[in-house]
Amino acid sequence: MNYTLLDFLTLVGSLGFFLYGMKLMSEALQKVAGDKMRSILAKMTSNPVKGVFTGFLITAIIQSSSATTVMMVSFVNAGLLSLTESIGVIFGANIGTTVTAWLISLLGFKVDISVISLPLIGLGFPLLFSKTNKRKSWGEFIIGFAMVFLGLTFLKDSVPNIKENPEILSFLSDYTSHGAFSHILFLLIGTILTMVIQSSSATMALTLVMCNNGWIPFDLAAAMVLGENVGTAVTANIAAAVANVSAKRAARAHLIFNILGVIWVSLIFGYFLSAINWFIVKSGGVSPYDSPHAIPVALSIFHTTFNITNVLVFIWFTKLIQLIVTKMVPMTDDTEEFRLKHINTGLLSTSELSIHQAKKEIIVYAQRMDKMFHYVESMYSEKQDKKFYKLFNKVEKYEGISDRMEEEIANYLTKISEGELSILGSKRIKAMLNVVSDIESIGDSCYNLAKTLARKRDKKIKFPSSLDENIIQIMELVKKAFDEMHKNLDSGYKNINITVAEEIEEKINHFRTKLKKSHLKSVEKKEYSYQVGIIYNDLFCENEKLGDYIINVSEAIEEVNH
Repeated sequence: MNYTLLDFLTLVGSLGFFLYGMKLMSEALQKVAGDKMRSILAKMTSNPVKGVFTGFLITAIIQSSSATTVMMVSFVNAGLLSLTESIGVIFGANIGTTVTAWLISLLGFKVDISVISLPLIGLGFPLLFSKTNKRKSWGEFIIGFAMVFLGLTFLKDSVPNIKENPEILSFLSDYTSHGAFSHILFLLIGTILTMVIQSSSATMALTLVMCNNGWIPFDLAAAMVLGENVGTAVTANIAAAVANVSAKRAARAHLIFNILGVIWVSLIFGYFLSAINWFIVKSGGVSPYDSPHAIPVALSIFHTTFNITNVLVFIWFTKLIQLIVTKMVPMTDDTEEFRLKHINTGLLSTSELSIHQAKKEIIVYAQRMDKMFHYVESMYSEKQDKKFYKLFNKVEKYEGISDRMEEEIANYLTKISEGELSILGSKRIKAMLNVVSDIESIGDSCYNLAKTLARKRDKKIKFPSSLDENIIQIMELVKKAFDEMHKNLDSGYKNINITVAEEIEEKINHFRTKLKKSHLKSVEKKEYSYQVGIIYNDLFCENEKLGDYIINVSEAIEEVNH
């Protein structure tokens, strides 16, 4: 078989197509799914058992554990599922893929969702031209979803066509009688084939063909099936290559789960197969050791029994697996945070405890907005275009996170207010709702600054050194305002003094007024262009507005004490 450079480039292009589809789907999910999708998924995956059932159901319907896992990675990437919830779904996907194995062995039939991919793109394409952002995002999601499955199909079609030409592997029959070495060899073959073909179902079909041809016995076919379980996890890890830390962790969890399963069953491999053989013979069937034609059903029984047992064993170790992948893929300073930390478990036993949780969440919210402003500061001084736009993308992502956090915290506070509260508790709820609204406005203001800086970069506008110094100076004052805001939030709404915060706010206002006057004089004297003047004015005015929102937070907290 000739494999040319063009064939190789086709393979690389297929991989790129698949990855882009995954990225498009994930980003569109963040825009359109929001909290509704999250709440639905949260109900379906609220405990590991429900998660397993959800994973089984999705995989049984779409006939691809790889696709299910890829979707879970994208949901985690979009912040719609937590790592713990996704692990349960991934467990279930491994059981769901056994349905495909039964269809292959009994019917020789496999549903291919890629058949409807182009019609889906046809459905989503007109939505891209919609004036409504939500419809446009739905179009992106539909197209991204279709591209994922098309990409998987392209990957299968762009590798050497071993699926339709199993005689290529007939030489493997020479390596079937070397004991443990044969077991390891065929396990590796199953892993590599699944990595190449990007479908454990396709590798299963290939394994069944090899068995029917009498090339390999039942035990080595079972070893290949174990390898397929490891290989299928690679798809999720490829998908996670363009995703965030949480999605990478979900993909690693899939890999660890499958590898640990292969290890324990390999230790009792002979006994496990003997039990399968005993069950088939006792049920009136033909032993797979006696007839190659009995192997397909025996292999399906092995596949199902192994995956169900594996889930029953490791569902109790979900927390441990989560701990391991957290150590494997640590958070970095640039890691985007998508989810609430303290109030994602519902109301606590008393309103006061719930208020305390909300206060902690608001502190986290404020810290994220501070981080967002830090990215804006870095954008201002960044010289390289690539790093500049990477920072802009982070600010844009944080703006979306800010909107979602505001809504979720506000909803939580509203639920608390519906219960029995003391007078002080009611005042705190009111103050916290105001604080949350002002913090969201801080995020909007940071995003406006980022957009202004992007306009400055796109138009290749450069400030004179005096203007640069002024913007840097007002940003330094805003940073000090942030520091005071955090101190007041950390105080627990008790006995706070906002004098320092008010003094910083006064300095920001005074400096803005000074810049405004000098700017008008400079425009009259034509010391810089009109375009430079617009960008400059937008920047110092937005910084002053940002200072207003920051002092509003401290003032809202102080009101509790009056």
